[in-house]
Amino acid sequence: MLKENPNQTYKKIKGKLINLYGQEKGESVFARLYERMEEFKANNPAVSEKIYNKDRLTEEDVVLITYGDQVKDGDDTLDVLHRFLNKYVKGYINIVHILPFFPYSSDDGFAVIDYKKVNDKMGDWTDITELSEEYDLMFDAVINHISSHSEWFQKYKEGDPEYLDYFIEVDPNVDVSKVTRPRAKPLLTEVKTNRGKKHVWTTFSPDQIDLNYKNEDLLLNVIDILLFYVKKGASIIRLDAIAYLWKEIGTSSIHLEETHELIKLFRCILDEVAPEVLIITETNVPYEENISYFGEEEKEADMVYQFTLPPLVLHTFYTGSSKKLINWARDLKEFGLGKYYFNFLASHDGIGVRPVEGILTAEEIDSLANRAKENGGFVSYKTNNDGSKSPYELNITYFDALVQEKEPLELKIRKFINAHSILLTFRGIPAIYIHSLLGSRNYVEGVKMTGEKRTINREKLSLEKLETSLNEKGTIRHRVYNSFKDILSKRKKESALHPNADQIVLDIDDRIFAVLRENKQTNEQLLALHNISNEEINDINLEKVMKNNQAFKDVLENNNLGKIIDLKPYDFKWIK
Repeated sequence: MLKENPNQTYKKIKGKLINLYGQEKGESVFARLYERMEEFKANNPAVSEKIYNKDRLTEEDVVLITYGDQVKDGDDTLDVLHRFLNKYVKGYINIVHILPFFPYSSDDGFAVIDYKKVNDKMGDWTDITELSEEYDLMFDAVINHISSHSEWFQKYKEGDPEYLDYFIEVDPNVDVSKVTRPRAKPLLTEVKTNRGKKHVWTTFSPDQIDLNYKNEDLLLNVIDILLFYVKKGASIIRLDAIAYLWKEIGTSSIHLEETHELIKLFRCILDEVAPEVLIITETNVPYEENISYFGEEEKEADMVYQFTLPPLVLHTFYTGSSKKLINWARDLKEFGLGKYYFNFLASHDGIGVRPVEGILTAEEIDSLANRAKENGGFVSYKTNNDGSKSPYELNITYFDALVQEKEPLELKIRKFINAHSILLTFRGIPAIYIHSLLGSRNYVEGVKMTGEKRTINREKLSLEKLETSLNEKGTIRHRVYNSFKDILSKRKKESALHPNADQIVLDIDDRIFAVLRENKQTNEQLLALHNISNEEINDINLEKVMKNNQAFKDVLENNNLGKIIDLKPYDFKWIK
């Protein structure tokens, strides 16, 4: 019999389970979960006995987003990736988000067949463990849905009673028009089972079958998976597509209270058994909805994606005006130690445009979409509740999204690194997609092969060819990579760029995005100036902007500055 535990965290966990499943069932689930947690603590004391540090992330923390098989050189691509990281990013980047490295059936890993196996084409758990000894690793928990090829779904189709309630059957005649649709695909997918034809809930694709969290056995299985990831070396767990986790017919089935309660439950569990493991929620939605995952009275996520930044930075460079970026950045809420914005410009997905709804007009969003097409990219659309379609995502590399073919190479490189300087000086944790680090161009041939628009920014690279272009002076890869290497080596030394250091967005000139960062503990300031236009800007008076202004230094160029400076087209400076 379970003894009453005085631990406050356990009391909160039990309360959440009762909220989700009712008194009797909630207490029963808690008893089973308690045993799992105590067993985990007993077997993993090095993880469980760590003391939570709210200030564990610093200016030295930068994330690289990459696939496990991103770099190929024969078999065991995780081992190849490890060698690549040690040669090209170690010392500059210390956190690696390895996109789903499990067996999968589609969506480049996000239709997981088996959550507890490493894709044997990439390697095995030894490769992951070895990586975790040198880098903090972010694992994907793709727990909104599972592959139609998974054992769980096969057993559902076979009529195994244990799995019948793992998925959500819906009568196709039921009105589901209120359900938010992130894709222009049907919500329900017809499948053949030994009980006849059934229609199951599929938020993203017919191959990605949504899981039913009303089933407490399913929840316990998912919690086992999260604890397994911690055991295998995860420092950060990314909850993929988490906003859709709990479903209710007659509602939007996005951001439901039960979804928030589940994330709080996961956070409470980790607080007890692995307090230093962070949770990041992936919710590609407008800003106010996105930050709700930080939690209000009670903590949920440790980090949320800054989804507004990628399209808004593009708009800023396209228009040569920083007004909308300034206004948005000034209104960003501060959440204190232990809660971080996860800032990025590019990822394995496209550039989502929903997060700029309400910031940009419909015409301005359409302009982003048209520019992506002009620059060789594609646009993905979503279906609205009224049946109309609107842009959901730009499918294009960030390099090709940002630059124009007619521009001189020097200007292209400067503009691209300038955009990433905004990312690297923004309050929060910066993340760089590997194809941005490498200055990759649109992989249009890949789209032709797969028929998937997102393939344009997901090219897998030959190590030999990659190293040749990285080492060949003058190539885009060489110049972009070395620019990143230089700026990252300097960033980690600037305490003013601590993720929780103060941020003041200045209004100097419409053509400049200026952010002043200040670490009050070290009394360090850093002013980042970005000319986001193709015009030269003269006579910027630094004395009007900075305190302690006896002398000024350009951190990136390592030279002294006068009180009045100029900025070339797309030039940027870090000044202290």
